[in-house]
Amino acid sequence: MIRLKGGRIIDPANGRDEIGDLWIDDDRIIAPPPDARATETVDLDGCIVMAGAIDIHTHVAGGNVNTARLMLPQQHKAHARRPAKTALGQAGWSTVETGCRYAEMGFTTVIEPAIVPSHALHAHLEFADIPIVDKAGLAVLGNDAYLLQLLRDGQGPNAVADYVAYMLQATKALGVKCINAGGAAAFKNNVRAFSLDDEVPGYGLTSREIVLALQQAVSALGVPHPLHVHCNNLGLPGAVDTAIATMDAAGDVPMHFAHIQFYSYGAEGKRRFTSAAAKIAEAVNVRKNVTVDVGQVMFGQTVTVSCDTILQFGSRNSARPRKWSLWDGIGDGGGVVPYTYKATNAVNALQWAIGLELFLLIDDPWRVFFTTDHPNGAPFTAYPEIFALLMDRTLREEWMARLPKAALASTTLPSITREYSLNEIAVMTRAAPAKLLGLPDRGHLGPGALADIAVYRPQSDRAAMFRAAELVFKSGALVVRRGDVISQIAGRALTVEPPVSRQTAARVERFYDDTFGLSARLFAVPEHAVGTPEPFESVPCLST
Repeated sequence: MIRLKGGRIIDPANGRDEIGDLWIDDDRIIAPPPDARATETVDLDGCIVMAGAIDIHTHVAGGNVNTARLMLPQQHKAHARRPAKTALGQAGWSTVETGCRYAEMGFTTVIEPAIVPSHALHAHLEFADIPIVDKAGLAVLGNDAYLLQLLRDGQGPNAVADYVAYMLQATKALGVKCINAGGAAAFKNNVRAFSLDDEVPGYGLTSREIVLALQQAVSALGVPHPLHVHCNNLGLPGAVDTAIATMDAAGDVPMHFAHIQFYSYGAEGKRRFTSAAAKIAEAVNVRKNVTVDVGQVMFGQTVTVSCDTILQFGSRNSARPRKWSLWDGIGDGGGVVPYTYKATNAVNALQWAIGLELFLLIDDPWRVFFTTDHPNGAPFTAYPEIFALLMDRTLREEWMARLPKAALASTTLPSITREYSLNEIAVMTRAAPAKLLGLPDRGHLGPGALADIAVYRPQSDRAAMFRAAELVFKSGALVVRRGDVISQIAGRALTVEPPVSRQTAARVERFYDDTFGLSARLFAVPEHAVGTPEPFESVPCLST
C-alpha cells in the first residue's frame, strides 16, 4: 500500500478541500486503514492533490487526425525524426507523444469525440498505441444512410434505438456524436449551406428531426453521456441563433453541445461579427439539461479537423498554409484545413475573448467543460495557459492590452472580475467530466475510486504549475515525476454495450451487403484485433 501524506486534497465530488492523506491499494483508493502500515510513504507537504484530469473532447485518433499529421508533419515529431519502422505500433512520434504530453499535465482519461464507424478499428489501434491515459471514442451518427432510411420510412424510435445500440457495440464507443445532422448527406447533393430545419435531399428529413431521434435513442438506451451535438452553421455570424434553437429543441432531455465558442457569434456591427457569448451563457444558465464544452481559441498555428464537410468546404480558402483536404465518404465525410490564429487579427482576437467570456459567464462549473477542441482551437498543450487566464484577472488584462481594441469592443470580457478557484478547476476538469461520461470511479478521490491522481507543486505561475505535474499516478502506478514520464503503462478503451437484437444485426448486415457489397463485420472492432491484453473496459448503461 502507498500512503500519500499531508497534501492539500481538492476533491469537490466529495466536498473535500483540506490537508490530509490518501491511501492506494493496487489500482484503487481505499479508506485509511486503522492499523496497516504503508509499504511506501510519499510526503506531499505543500502540494495540491487532485484526481486525474479528464478531457471530454479532443481529436487524437481517426482518419481526419492522420490526414492532418500527413499534411503538417512540421507540427509533430515526425518532422524531426522518422522512426525506423512505420507500422502503427512503432509510431511513437505521434500517438505515444499524445499520451505522454497529457500525462505530464495530470490527465488520465481522454475522449476522442468523432469516430466515423468505418474508421473505428483503425482508431482503436491508435488508442492502443497512446500510452498511460484511458481513451474512449464517440461514434458519429446522423448522416449514415441506414439511419436516414429508418427515419424516412417511419420505422419508429425502437428501430432507431436498436440501430444505435448496434453501432455502439460494433465500434466499441462510449457514446454518440452528431455532426451537422444531415449536412454531410446533403453535401453529396451539392448543398453548401444547411440549417436546423433544412431537409436532406431524397429523405425529406430535417436536421432537427435527426438530432431529436438520436437524442431519444441515446436516452432510451441509458447511455450515460448525452447526445454530443455539433450544431449546424458552425463558425458563421449569427450561429448563436442556431445553437439556442437546438437547445430549445432538446426540451428537458440532456444534450451536450460541443465547442460552443464557435457558435457564440452575432452578426451585428460594422464587421457583422460580434460576441454573443453573453447570450449563449444566459441560455445555458437557464437550461439545466444542457452541458457545453468551450473550444477555446489560442494564438498560433493549428489545424481544423471535422466531419462537417459543408463547414470545411466553406473554410478551404482560409487555409494557412495554403493546402487542404476534403473527403466525401459513404454516409459521412470530413475535411482538414490548416489555420493560424493571430493576435493581430481582430476576428481571431474576438474568438479568443469569446471563449473566456463563456467560461466566466456560465455560472455552473459542473455544466461547462474545458476544451480547445484540439487541435481546432488550439493544441491541448495550451491548456495550462488557459487555466492561468481563468484564474488570474490581471493576466487576462495583460493579454487584452496586446490585442486590437476594436476586437474587444463587443465583448464583456474587460469588465468580468471573476477568477476561477482551484476547486472550480477541479470540478470542470475532474468531477464534472466523470459525472457527464458515467464514470463513477473517476474524477474523485474517495474510497473505491480508481487511483488516478495528479499532484502539483504550487507556483505563482499557474501555467507552469499545471504544465508539469509533480507526480501522476495512473491506476495506482507512478507514471510521472517532476513533469517527466517515467513509465508508459497501457491504458484501456472505455465502451458501452447496450443490448442488440439479432434481428437488427441481421438487417444491418443485409443493408451493408446489398448497398456496398461488404460485410458490416469488416467495420466492427473485435477484441483480438487490438493486440493488447484486455484492451476494453465496459461502462454500464443507466437503468431506464
